[in-house]
Amino acid sequence: MEATSHRFKDNVHDALGDANLQASLAKIRSGFVPKRAAAAAALPEFETLRDQARDIKNHVLGHLDIYLERFAEAVEARGGKVHWAETAADARRIILELARAGNARTVTKSKSMVTEEIALNDALEKAGIEPIETDLGEYIIQLAKEPPSHIIAPAIHKTKEQVAELFLRHHGRYGKTRRLTEPTDMVREAREVLRQKYLDADVGITGANFLVAETGSIILVTNEGNADLTLSLPKRHIVLAGIEKLVPTLEDASTMLRVLARSATGQEFSSYTTLVTGPKREGDLDGPEEFHVVLLDNGRSGMVGTEFQDMLRCIRCGACMNHCPVYGTVGGHAYGWVYPGPMGAVLTPALIGVEEAGHLPNASTFCGRCEQVCPVRIPLPRMMRAWRTREFERHLSPASQRWGLGVWAWFAKRPRAYRLVTRTAAALLGRMGRSQGRLKRLPLAGGWTRVRDMPAPEGRSFVAAWKADGRPTEAPGDATARRHRGSAKEQGR
Repeated sequence: MEATSHRFKDNVHDALGDANLQASLAKIRSGFVPKRAAAAAALPEFETLRDQARDIKNHVLGHLDIYLERFAEAVEARGGKVHWAETAADARRIILELARAGNARTVTKSKSMVTEEIALNDALEKAGIEPIETDLGEYIIQLAKEPPSHIIAPAIHKTKEQVAELFLRHHGRYGKTRRLTEPTDMVREAREVLRQKYLDADVGITGANFLVAETGSIILVTNEGNADLTLSLPKRHIVLAGIEKLVPTLEDASTMLRVLARSATGQEFSSYTTLVTGPKREGDLDGPEEFHVVLLDNGRSGMVGTEFQDMLRCIRCGACMNHCPVYGTVGGHAYGWVYPGPMGAVLTPALIGVEEAGHLPNASTFCGRCEQVCPVRIPLPRMMRAWRTREFERHLSPASQRWGLGVWAWFAKRPRAYRLVTRTAAALLGRMGRSQGRLKRLPLAGGWTRVRDMPAPEGRSFVAAWKADGRPTEAPGDATARRHRGSAKEQGR
């Protein structure tokens, strides 16, 4: 997927003018958000589980090399094969070699954001191998030739009518010529079209929600069961997963699963939770003859030990974007790469560079809702601020912005000058906007007044009002500290 993160502002402009997108985004506020709240409230130990999930991931990241080796040994002890991919290009090469070795003409895929990250579908198509997305949302956007706009609901930007038109246009070759209007009918038709593709596929490719170091197992979570057919029917099963997906034991995986579904979709558990350990064994009725796990780094190890390490705790539930006012207004495509929303605003600069993705950490109100609902308590606002700092230090932000911050910083360090300037500005702007109560144009604030009016200041500044009402001008603890110092002096005398 070609990154367009550097065109974020243009992408946002297009998103705000897309009526269908705006109608679709309303589903998030009425669906995911209240369901997550209800699911969390119904589990008394939910906050404790979040702490435990955070600690599990922190422990793994602190001993990542050990658990990677342990996982690889466990996979190979059970008949599987582990492949190490340092870059996206390495991962594509390995998967293409495995597919060619199996004489693959078609591969079925379950939903996997990491395959989007390495642009796997494009690579397969260029090699003459047809990739078939089996998750309904991924299947829809594959027909539309679009990237996903959400990490758990990839087609959330599509309306029901748009999907109906897509199916009518593409399913005619399968004898489906009636325009369907009901979601259940569309799901049934997609199932009928995909069923034979499962049976014909030479290779099945999946991601993994978790990798269990103890047993060499992978864990897949879906609501459609498509991953089970993808991994069990073809002769060769290929797993692509980031190195951060590890958990130490099955018990730890259970803890992670208890917060995952509740955070993602508001379910107690997803409909299908599948554990896969190695290839088909003697006596098994089904399963692949070969089991391959491709472990992808692609910049992740470079985040370990840095101020961005906490981002590697992410379990891809999507809660941060479901609760983000920015994502809820502009959607996922505006972010210009694979990972949207607050988690994308932190992860994308780490993977493709802040030079390309510097707009993303600036696309935040810092309301803190993302951190508030994260099941593994990732401090997303703090890390977005860290990216803003790096952008500023490298002079990647506009010169006017850096100049403005420099001027503000000069006054902020000089309280008397700051109060004088703000008092003068408030009085002046108040007079300018007195007649209508707002300012349609404002020097140095054209980005604001181009699309909205600026409320005119009314009355005194906050500091002046605070003083006039008899409030103390010092911090609450200052007077107490001063009294304690005075008392200590008296005792010393």
